[in-house]
Amino acid sequence: MRLADTPVPARAGGSADAVQADAEPAASAGSAFAVAVAALEAGRDLVTEVRDDLDFEDWPAPKRLAPHAVALALTAYRDGQEAGTGRLILLHDSAGQEGWTGTFRVVAQVHADVEEEMAADPLLGEVGWSWLTDALDLHAPGYGAPSGTVTRVITEGYGTKADEPPATGFELRASWCPDDDEIEDEVCGAVLAWSDLLAAAAGLPPQPPGTRALGRRGQGGHQSAATGRGRR
Repeated sequence: MRLADTPVPARAGGSADAVQADAEPAASAGSAFAVAVAALEAGRDLVTEVRDDLDFEDWPAPKRLAPHAVALALTAYRDGQEAGTGRLILLHDSAGQEGWTGTFRVVAQVHADVEEEMAADPLLGEVGWSWLTDALDLHAPGYGAPSGTVTRVITEGYGTKADEPPATGFELRASWCPDDDEIEDEVCGAVLAWSDLLAAAAGLPPQPPGTRALGRRGQGGHQSAATGRGRR
């Protein structure tokens, strides 16, 4: 199933009529976004071919961040049990936006449970961010203006849930701009990098044993050095 292009209203302060006034630029923007969506799907399909521990789903894209948006959800499984989740959004605005280096922006999020000792490690943020940048360096090296946060999550039960043990988690939220001049490779690579990030956070191997490593556009490449330790 192809992911749907999600048109959205003009941003605050803009005019919906003005967005539609010039049909040729609008058509051009739609064509560029269609190419990027096809690359997103290609990345999803490449990961699906070699990993059965990551499961993709279409996910409703937010409607007010950019004129065009599409999103994916991803769930990681370890020993048949859910070990982590993620979301990825691809935004496109032919006029660009403040802080962007081009006309596209990728927004990614992952969450995974981790052992209490790891959650308390002062280097968790630095290590977690390196999982992302290492994966981007491998799969989508043209990325620009990266930004994000790493959060330690502690969940405690009270009342009828007081007997449940505390749970500790890792959450990373990030965004970056893929290189417009290499948009197909960069968007496809963004999906591969996001998948590697979730695999690392969830304590899965960088690549399942017996499968070929994925480089840019699915070509054979190095496996990421980042591996998960101390995950539940």
